[in-house]
Amino acid sequence: MRFAVVEDNQTLAKGIAHQLRDQGHGVDVLHDGAAALEFLLHDSADMVILDVNLPTLSGFEVLRSLRTAGKTMPIIMLTARGDLKDRVAGLDAGADDYLIKPFDMEELDARIRALIRRKPLDDGALVQIGVLSYDRTGRKLQVSGADISLTQRELAVFECLFERSGQLVSKTQIADHLYGIGAEVEERVIEVYVSRLRKKLSAAEIKIKAARGLGYMMAIPA
Repeated sequence: MRFAVVEDNQTLAKGIAHQLRDQGHGVDVLHDGAAALEFLLHDSADMVILDVNLPTLSGFEVLRSLRTAGKTMPIIMLTARGDLKDRVAGLDAGADDYLIKPFDMEELDARIRALIRRKPLDDGALVQIGVLSYDRTGRKLQVSGADISLTQRELAVFECLFERSGQLVSKTQIADHLYGIGAEVEERVIEVYVSRLRKKLSAAEIKIKAARGLGYMMAIPA
């Protein structure tokens, strides 16, 4: 999954991002309300973790604008405000859950799992492509009914390329998906992950084509 963490407390934002990346998710971190809104209106995220108190635009304003624009991804609000009226305001504006600071990362993980069970990422949670089946919600891959064993990073690379199948994806975009925007990652690391993934998908006849100096494209059979 790809998460957007919108939190102006950089220490907390890094902590959440680290927790999610350790689980193999892609994470984009933003610290400003207006920048987050612009990003989320034009880029993709499977789930958003959104602070209420943000510079330029509040989390409530970001939330209302996203829902008005038809964005339906699950959104968890974070706030130091414990008043009932604030929680009600967030839920009425379209939040899917509300978490009061301070909180344990285990609780955040539980809230995320509950949201995935309650609100599937989309209507096509189970995708069948020839002999390959991909459960987007459970994050599982099978070929002819047999599980494909992928590491968390390999799975994240698959998700990054699969969601953009037929499009050229740069190594920088893959690195951003795995480690966050601006992370310094050697290209060789991405090449290793793609090479391993390519071998594991060979039985499913799914090709990962390389464009020298540009990136990769996943080709899915008709």
